[in-house]
Amino acid sequence: MAPRETEYVHRAAPGLEGLAADEALPRLLRAQREALEAVQPAIDDISRLAGEIERYLSIPDTRLVYAGAGTSAMMALSDALELAGTFGIPPARTPVLIAGGVSTLLEMKGHVEDDAEAAPRDVDRMKLGPEDLVLCVSASGATPYTIAVARAASSRGSRIAALVCTPGSELAALADHVVLIATGPEMVAGSTRLGAGTAQKAALGMLSTLAATRLGHVYRGRMVNLTVDNAKLRDRAIGTIAALAGCDTAAATDALDAAGGEVKPAVVAAAIGETPSAARELLRDSRGRLGPILDGAAVNQTKGKTNMYPAGKKTASTRETMS
Repeated sequence: MAPRETEYVHRAAPGLEGLAADEALPRLLRAQREALEAVQPAIDDISRLAGEIERYLSIPDTRLVYAGAGTSAMMALSDALELAGTFGIPPARTPVLIAGGVSTLLEMKGHVEDDAEAAPRDVDRMKLGPEDLVLCVSASGATPYTIAVARAASSRGSRIAALVCTPGSELAALADHVVLIATGPEMVAGSTRLGAGTAQKAALGMLSTLAATRLGHVYRGRMVNLTVDNAKLRDRAIGTIAALAGCDTAAATDALDAAGGEVKPAVVAAAIGETPSAARELLRDSRGRLGPILDGAAVNQTKGKTNMYPAGKKTASTRETMS
């Protein structure tokens, strides 16, 4: 194989084995910081790809498909798994293709990364097509499985995005959208779970968070489309409703229950004194975004007239409509 930057020895690595912990750990931390700093030059490309992700996920029946092997697959899987709980994006819309399957990540079997023949089968099994954006993650940009996924998905009409950490890679050359984060040599040569993995995790989180924010799933720094499926998240949802609607926790709890656990309609209902069904109509008109409703004035058309409610205004009927 041609030499890759991630296979070189980091300039701060020699002698690491002979250092005391209070000297070795700062070196390791500085290397992680350097990897994160490598994300900055890619900001424009991250912004463009986030816009493309937003465009795909705003259309029904489209998917954002993650693909990778080894450490890169773990970073991709980590991001994909969080999207349902945090942003309410159904897992079926963010599937993950992993070399050898998810079980291989438990033992990190390396040989599956070279199995290019498995990729077309995986792509066929997932029925990828023009409605899919495939995000291929590879530090080297040369992983045979990931490259084969990109080729097979492209042949079926999918758009291909590449997140790579090595300039001039084969994977980048195949992609329609490229995010290059040139993290360079690793503190343990070739161990991309260190610098490259850190940078990939950051970039993936930025991509999905910006796209989800533009889709209306984040408002004033809060996850307003979260899936409420445990006690912690229920408390978070109630706190979010109370903060955004300007009501107490009792009213927020009533609103959440009346809205069937959906945070956005609960926020709107509690803020402007509407029923959950009327709140959902307003949200449909605003394409699921709270800003146009709460930042300006909400128009209530369910009573046969136009009533203007300033953002956060509580009405006398709020508790009644929640009961």
